Amino acid sequence: MSIFSEMMEHHHQTTHFFCHKPTGLKCIISIHDTTLGPALGGCRFVNYPSEQYALKDVMRLSRGMTYKSAVADVPFGGGKSVIIGDHTHLRSRELFRVFGAFVHSLGGQYITSVDMNTTVQDLKWVKETTPYVTWIEGDDVDGGNPSPMTGYGVYCGLKSSLKYQLDTDSFQGVRIAVQGVGAVGTALCELLHADGAELIISDTHNKRAQHVAERFQAKIVDTHEVMSQDVDIFCPCALGGIINDDTIHQIKAKVIGGAANNQLLDDRHGEMLKDRGILYCPDYVINAGGLIKAYYIVRSSQSDTPYDDHKAKEHTTRIGQTLDTIFEICAQDKKMAPHQAASLIARNKLDEIRKQNLT
Repeated sequence: MSIFSEMMEHHHQTTHFFCHKPTGLKCIISIHDTTLGPALGGCRFVNYPSEQYALKDVMRLSRGMTYKSAVADVPFGGGKSVIIGDHTHLRSRELFRVFGAFVHSLGGQYITSVDMNTTVQDLKWVKETTPYVTWIEGDDVDGGNPSPMTGYGVYCGLKSSLKYQLDTDSFQGVRIAVQGVGAVGTALCELLHADGAELIISDTHNKRAQHVAERFQAKIVDTHEVMSQDVDIFCPCALGGIINDDTIHQIKAKVIGGAANNQLLDDRHGEMLKDRGILYCPDYVINAGGLIKAYYIVRSSQSDTPYDDHKAKEHTTRIGQTLDTIFEICAQDKKMAPHQAASLIARNKLDEIRKQNLT
């Protein structure tokens, strides 16, 4: 993989590599685009199989954040960071303080938040060395955790897909398979269960799956079998790239919409879903709730206005309306798949802002 070729192909602005031997920190920060504002994106702490894999992941994720901000009408650019290593052994206050110092060295170009295997406590440590982090000062319960809002946004998006694909406005009796019941997946399950959905879940952590199953009367299936369940909706809420040549023909669901980033391994897989009559809710559209919450947190930290969760939730509710627009574009242009319509909306928004910046 040529770093510059990859950056040129997808229009990345900068990629930063940091290491700190005393703490074991190995970190990559990718800033894709700052047309709309400073780059915002969470920090993942993952024991990647290779450094090349980590680099590819962070660059794909940062690009997705650019499009996510554009479609969600949030004044942020796209960025992401990854810490490479085993979070169960490397996590420490000093590691995140050093990570915060690295973030700070970028002068506000990048604002970090929680993501896979990072926590609100980690954000508190990062906050000790940089203000460029989303966290609600003094809120020890929530602390800016985006997971509940991300889950709520997915819920709103799925309600839109119900009307379009299943001709109903109720989850009552709708069979839904949720892949991954971490913080976001659990928040989503709670909302779906309250509305009468029949849940099937899977997770690599057996105890977590058992706990969620007991709370929401869900059926547990093996992680390798969840995609092939005979359900109405499939919700990927774990790792990306799960819709690929090996898995796409297993899917029986009529709708796919979940919190995972980069669900399509390649754009052509979105076209394959369309050809099979499966409605795909583009990931960076439906999972934007956490980003929207982060925007309102950052905005409050830059002014005297306290964070307003009601406004953040109201903004997140509009995810359903955005998907309505995407589905309508596809209905008018039969050749266009939802991920292509979403990309068109994002590119048009970015082009509009760039033109304004030139005048």
